[in-house]
Amino acid sequence: MRHYTKENFNLMDSVGFALNKARNLIIMEMDAALKEVDISSQQMGILLLLKQQTASTPFELSKTLGIDTGLMTRMLDKLESKGLVVRSRDDEDRRVVNLSLTGSGRAVAAQIPEIAPAVLNERLKKFTKAEVEELRRLLRKFVND
Repeated sequence: MRHYTKENFNLMDSVGFALNKARNLIIMEMDAALKEVDISSQQMGILLLLKQQTASTPFELSKTLGIDTGLMTRMLDKLESKGLVVRSRDDEDRRVVNLSLTGSGRAVAAQIPEIAPAVLNERLKKFTKAEVEELRRLLRKFVND
């Protein structure tokens, strides 16, 4: 079904505009809240995925977070320079770079669940529990082909 045409398209009424604005608001608010642990919201995603062992290579992180590999490399450089992440070559395939959290990285990752929920809860305070579940369902439908 075609929801937009050249005749009815209005930038500020488009789903893309609303999603982008919502993303920017969350990033701005999350970045402000994460200043106390000296990381950004994008770096938060990397630390949590490594902590949860959902990803262990730059490629896996890029794919999961939807970030291009060049940006991922720059973010990993910053996390490594802060002493939060270490890179190591895979024993079986030297082309593969494995990532792991340092002790400091684990400590920062452990603080994130104390910070992030407050930001999200504030943004969702006007939503009912059912509306949050519906929003999550619709967003999953939107991002999964």
